[in-house]
Amino acid sequence: MKSNVMIAMAILVFGNLFSALYDVSIKWIPEGSNAATFLLIRQLLSVLMLLPLWFYAKRPTTKHLKVHFFRSNTGALGAVCLIMGLMSLPIATVSSLFFSAPLMIVLMGSIFLKEKVTSTQWIATILGFIGILILLRPSEINWFGVAVLISAFTFALNQLALRKLPYTENPSVTLMLYNTLSIPLTFIMVLVQGFEGVSWALIGMAALSNSFLLAYHWLCVLAYRKAEASQIAIAEYTGLLFCVLFGWLLFDEWLDGLSWVGAGFIVLPSLIIPWVAARIAYLRPKKIIEQKAG
Repeated sequence: MKSNVMIAMAILVFGNLFSALYDVSIKWIPEGSNAATFLLIRQLLSVLMLLPLWFYAKRPTTKHLKVHFFRSNTGALGAVCLIMGLMSLPIATVSSLFFSAPLMIVLMGSIFLKEKVTSTQWIATILGFIGILILLRPSEINWFGVAVLISAFTFALNQLALRKLPYTENPSVTLMLYNTLSIPLTFIMVLVQGFEGVSWALIGMAALSNSFLLAYHWLCVLAYRKAEASQIAIAEYTGLLFCVLFGWLLFDEWLDGLSWVGAGFIVLPSLIIPWVAARIAYLRPKKIIEQKAG
């Protein structure tokens, strides 16, 4: 595997630790608050926290405002859906559903970015979507689970859109615009849901979760610029392991038997199939050489 892919995957694994910590912080949102209010406060704090980094980078600008506008607003919609899911469902269930995003990244990377997808990746994708159906259990569908899937879809769109930004663009401007451009849409969502539960506890939790999220987004920007989305999307699954661990340690939450089966369909094929394919590719030339020598 190429060194830049290995480095990108390592960065993404580290980033997913912060992503899991963000999920944990959402579970601690004070009662009486809603998702849109929390998101608006979080975004305003994000801009304030990023300003020093942006000034330190000598106030970089961008020539790709349309891409940033698309990312920021789809990201805001997905963020609200994810927050609602985390406020209503066990963190392990939310994480299992959300980590359908790498499957979507592979699929959309092939369709929109013309990235090459191998047969093993297609098999992993198909099995992963079977796992989603098992987790959702259509006969007893939970709309908060659907909200998490919407969030996963917008996340996949955002990660792919990063490939449209030049490697030379400073991450501070990417993160600044991601939060700033979506504030109007978030304000509209607050008007719909209501401005509720504002307190110092909510502001403090928004600041904490924001720190985790900014670290994750920064590392994602670095990772997805170093390699193709389909090559490193597998590293996103490490976030599921972190979330299951934190859910067990902090909230005494655990997946039931059928949910473990669904999670297995999502995660294991993407971990095992590429390894098996690599072993076959490695052993095939060796076998041919032995046959010629014989």
